[in-house]
Amino acid sequence: MARSLYLASLEPRTGRSLVTLGVMELLTSRIGKVGYFRPVILSGDVPDPRTELIVQRFGLDATSHPLSAYSAEQIDHLLADGETDDVFKTILERYKAIEEHYDFVLVDGTDYTGMSAALEFDFNAQVANHLGAPVLPVVNGEGRSVADVIDALRIARESLLAEGCTLAAAIVNRVAAEDVEQVRRLLGRSLHSEPVWVIPEVAMLGMPTVREIADELDAVILHDGGATLDREVSAIKIAAMTLPNVLSHVDTGRLLVTPGDRSDIIVGALASRVATTFPNIAALVLTGGHAPDPQVMRLIEGLADVPVPVLAVELDTYESAGAIAATPAVIRADNERKVSTALLLFEEHVDTEALATTIEVTSTERVTPLMFEYALRQRARADRRHIVLPEGTEPRILRAADVLLRRRVVDLTLLGNVKDVEDRITSLGLDLGEVSIIEPASSDLRERFAEQYLELRRHKGIELEFAWQAMADVSYFGTMMVHNDLADGMVSGSAHTTQHTIRPGFEIIRTRPGVSVVSSVFLMLLADRVLVYGDCAVNPEPDAEELADIAISSAATAAQFGIEPRIAMLSYSTGVSGKGRAVERVRKATELVRERREDLEVEGPIQYDAAIDASVGEAKLPGSAVAGRATVFIFPDLNTGNNTYKAVQRSSGAVAVGPVLQGLNKPINDLSRGCTVDDIINTVTITAVQAQDG
Repeated sequence: MARSLYLASLEPRTGRSLVTLGVMELLTSRIGKVGYFRPVILSGDVPDPRTELIVQRFGLDATSHPLSAYSAEQIDHLLADGETDDVFKTILERYKAIEEHYDFVLVDGTDYTGMSAALEFDFNAQVANHLGAPVLPVVNGEGRSVADVIDALRIARESLLAEGCTLAAAIVNRVAAEDVEQVRRLLGRSLHSEPVWVIPEVAMLGMPTVREIADELDAVILHDGGATLDREVSAIKIAAMTLPNVLSHVDTGRLLVTPGDRSDIIVGALASRVATTFPNIAALVLTGGHAPDPQVMRLIEGLADVPVPVLAVELDTYESAGAIAATPAVIRADNERKVSTALLLFEEHVDTEALATTIEVTSTERVTPLMFEYALRQRARADRRHIVLPEGTEPRILRAADVLLRRRVVDLTLLGNVKDVEDRITSLGLDLGEVSIIEPASSDLRERFAEQYLELRRHKGIELEFAWQAMADVSYFGTMMVHNDLADGMVSGSAHTTQHTIRPGFEIIRTRPGVSVVSSVFLMLLADRVLVYGDCAVNPEPDAEELADIAISSAATAAQFGIEPRIAMLSYSTGVSGKGRAVERVRKATELVRERREDLEVEGPIQYDAAIDASVGEAKLPGSAVAGRATVFIFPDLNTGNNTYKAVQRSSGAVAVGPVLQGLNKPINDLSRGCTVDDIINTVTITAVQAQDG
């Protein structure tokens, strides 16, 4: 099996960040331990954007060993001085230092920003050969006709083969959307022995963000109004005419450039963002080092809720416009919108199974967090489900929704006041065009839901007025959507208590047949495996019957997510060594599990160290099928479980996904109020997978 792959281009502007990101995601999901190396970066004085993207996205160690060998300037001097052999020797040494720590290394070639194109092509081909890495060339389709695209690929292929390179596959990127199918048909008739994939151009990936422009121009941010600086700029317009003419050129995503002393244009541009009759501009850049008049600044400061960044620069108007136009558009790890778009493009247009086979990637028994999340996402996408999110104005929920929709993991409904939700989406610079928004209080479904809830809870003495009021609550309304199959699952809790989220589920969805207690698990994503911890969130002091039920439900959850269940019933003693009520409760629960499910491997009572460490397990319970190999850990009470999962999470860097509720007829899952966007994405994805198996 090849232990490396070399990404190479024959020209600039191939959009290789997208390909690098997609290939790295594929490799990491299959192998887990993948390194990254760039023989040459543009400059040694500033961070390399693509290296930063990969390091941050995949959590690579950039301190133990350098991830590059030279800057473009260093290479120019060394090659001009005839130091070619020393250059290749150093690159090989740096590569080998990385290879020692990883199962596979993705090598990312140069970007055609330094030496001449001919020299740079020869250089990349020679580096690939020295490293023994098969090459995946990336061909630029931007602005080319179909015939020119085919010619460019032919030239790339023939040139690399002439240099003695081994080709793994090829990708043609940035092809005009209307030409993609024709290019594919022509390539399908070719005699190339290696596969070729075609990826269309997506304009947004080629647009710089307001933040990138601000950094490039060293701008001072006078006002942001809560707007995201990660919004893409679709076009630039110099606003040096009269205000009516400027307003006629206002367009969505456009950046206006005007002298800092043009108070009329400043005020008019900000007013256009408030008015519903004008499109939303991306930002306003004030040039010439002119500060707005004090009265205008006072006005700007009072427009705290107007989501338009106002930037000030020292350059004059035309210099500023030129610098903005030259600002490179990059994919940054913290711009989830671009990252998600790039990954979706790659996964939709590249046959990742075929690519994995082509570069001889083999699976291992290791399951890293990225591998688990990738498999989870692919599974959710294969049978897409509809999830309702009651907290429709919460920024973290909306950012997660943007990622989930862009990656087509689920379909979504947001609950809340429609105008409030839409305004918050706009202020965050998001585009949730495919999302459904429902306001429970004014929905046509409210009366129907109230009548159903009355029937479900009539035995508790509730009346129609109470049911009517309950259905204005987003948690109750969302739960009724799930009950009526208008959604497959619900995720809430980022802005509500656990009780507010799950109580409607107990009342409406109710438990599965044969399940006596609703419980929860956390999926603990450790560095090299995934464990299941239960119950860490719902049941304070379960009795033996409930513990057995929790163990059986947790084993089913583990199997549902591809984890072979081996159950450890945890206690402060192992085997027959301990006495006391707490130990006896665990011992009885273990016996109940064995009686009810003879097919399950279970051990208890057992201490945590004996359950997870093979040497300790063998010493304390020799011959046990679970000791030292447990994957499902059942804690004796909520106090122990909650503290343990948090201790493991914080001390080991594990990713804790959950709590995942189990035992309900349909999936309802709770979020921590301190959850991150990634936590929300994972929980929604898990809920969708639960719904598939429901």
